[in-house]
Amino acid sequence: MVGVSGADGCTVAAVLPLGSTEQHGPHLPVESDTLLATAAARALGTRTGSADEITVLPALAYGASGEHQSFPGTVSVGTDALAGTLLELGRSVSTWADRLLVVNGHGGNVDALRSAVQRLRYEGRDAAWLSCRTSEDPTDTHAGHAETSLLLHLHPDLVRVDLAAPGCVAPLRHILPALREGGIAAVSPNGVLGDPTTASPAEGKRLWEALVQDARDRLDRWRPGDDGMLR
Repeated sequence: MVGVSGADGCTVAAVLPLGSTEQHGPHLPVESDTLLATAAARALGTRTGSADEITVLPALAYGASGEHQSFPGTVSVGTDALAGTLLELGRSVSTWADRLLVVNGHGGNVDALRSAVQRLRYEGRDAAWLSCRTSEDPTDTHAGHAETSLLLHLHPDLVRVDLAAPGCVAPLRHILPALREGGIAAVSPNGVLGDPTTASPAEGKRLWEALVQDARDRLDRWRPGDDGMLR
């Protein structure tokens, strides 16, 4: 690792929340992914495990969100620009931190993360990433039950429950061809993939506790895979 250690030789880890600015249906804010990634990063920052000293960096709030570009409020920088930004941020952080962990809140950022983190590791920098796990239900992948529940738990004042409505509830594998061709708008006029009307703060609390525990376990193990993701 290119970098320095903290006092008494402790490991210094920098944690970067990575989100997006994109539509989340009519009921959630465009910064939903950034809010989730930031909360997860801060939860890691309150625990010492594999790292003795954790610095949570300000969030990077713009990601690769081209599939949402048909909807107002979406601002996307694209995969190449995001990968380049993450690479330069990682190089900068490595001058003072022993490790860099990127906590990702948006699935569209994964290609950029793989590219940047693999390059950083090739350069000898101990970088890794993980995604905020929300739902494993293939019919609930964007602004649906899980994400809405999490926001009701973390930021209830930002959720417009009165505007929540079901979107496309077909399994992701069935809609992928149309989604790749025409973006989210091609399969869901309201931009939702799932049903947010079933969301609740209690479910959000349950999902949040599982998400944080999973992230903490991965941080403690610190076993980056070939793509740089913590296993």
